Amino acid sequence: MLYLVPTPIGNLKDITFRALEVLKEVDVILAEDTRTTSHLLNHYQVSKPLTPYHQHNEHKIVEHLVQQLSAGKKMALVTDAGTPGISDPAFLLVRACVQHGIEVQSLPGATAFVPALVNSGLPTNSFCFEGFLPLKKGRHTLLEKLKTEERTMIFYESPMRLVKTLNDLADYFGADRQCSVSRELTKMFEENKRGTLLEVAGYFSQKTVKGEIVLVVEGFSGKRIEHKQVGDGQ
Repeated sequence: MLYLVPTPIGNLKDITFRALEVLKEVDVILAEDTRTTSHLLNHYQVSKPLTPYHQHNEHKIVEHLVQQLSAGKKMALVTDAGTPGISDPAFLLVRACVQHGIEVQSLPGATAFVPALVNSGLPTNSFCFEGFLPLKKGRHTLLEKLKTEERTMIFYESPMRLVKTLNDLADYFGADRQCSVSRELTKMFEENKRGTLLEVAGYFSQKTVKGEIVLVVEGFSGKRIEHKQVGDGQ
């Protein structure tokens, strides 16, 4: 059995009773960063073996993990924060388990984009999750495609690239497109800034940006946007 266990995105109280129960019962916990997970486990007095599982080693150890699971071991997969598989490692192992007939259970729990979406004030009836935009190759192509996306769009972004991304989106989507930036969700210094892409870019350009970022952007409403053409990778 493989369990996908969501962990808090900030406040350590945002974990379910079932998640703690599973973490206490499994044979081993697969962790994106064992130091981060150890902090959570120590807080809740959970003592279990930890095995690193992250984007740099997942291709190498998937077969070994499948062998252990097939032999009867119970494993829980966690990431540093949120639900495994949402812009975090999980897909390769889940796919391998499905292919080998190993049961997979995904527990409900914390994820950053849901609270960011529902508190944005933008439509929630239809939306798309795009994760992190490409840094260079493919960025232009994707933004060209998304500028006429009618659903509310959700992105993850790093603090260092937030202002650049807001300006890029303003260029492609129009400076007056509405957006919401959620920063440090569930933590002491949580911040939710709403406004046009231009307004929000200006706000964050005047301060040092820290923490995890979720960017929610209004969908296309029918008005064509003209913008300067940039080469793919700019």
